[in-house]
Amino acid sequence: MVQHLNAAALLELARAAQQRATVPCECTRTPLDGWQSQPLSLDETRFDEIGTLMPQDDPEPTFGEYLPGKTTYWSANAPIAPRYFPYNRCGVWQCSSCGRLYLRYLEGGGYFVDRRIRAVNAELIEDVPLPA
Repeated sequence: MVQHLNAAALLELARAAQQRATVPCECTRTPLDGWQSQPLSLDETRFDEIGTLMPQDDPEPTFGEYLPGKTTYWSANAPIAPRYFPYNRCGVWQCSSCGRLYLRYLEGGGYFVDRRIRAVNAELIEDVPLPA
């Protein structure tokens, strides 16, 4: 079982990863700054799951999104708010070659399933409480 990460722990990991990951890697061939369908060319064997943002004690976390200003789900500058969808359903994965961090989750709809991925940018992580 992987460790649950709150926003502070994710931020700490992201800062450390960004300091180490300074050279191009195979995992950076496709820009993943915003959410993307996982590219078929991405070699999944290069990634290790190091944590989860899924709440341990909440079997059905919120589908509410945190998108301030004019950001959208697909925006590269959309905040990474671990308590909100889709982040609250993500695993935190690290490239075993360069150490970069990625968020991954499975988007499921009526007739499709799509594995989504986004690079973690420490500057975008926000610890926003859920509304009461």
